[in-house]
Amino acid sequence: MTDEKKDEPLSYEQARAELASVVERLETGGTTLEESLALWERGEKLADTCQRWLDGARARIDAARQDPTP
Repeated sequence: MTDEKKDEPLSYEQARAELASVVERLETGGTTLEESLALWERGEKLADTCQRWLDGARARIDAARQDPTP
């Protein structure tokens, strides 16, 4: 991964897919404690990213429902 791509924000779909991969790796096992901790931390960040996307979508839906224009 290039430094440019690393700094770009992930889309919801990208974050969700990577989170699913992290969970699968943790469930499968076979990693060291240090690797597992790093995966867990990455998973927490990805979950936060997904939640921010979902919160933003909810806010847009709520705003659209309150908009009186047809």
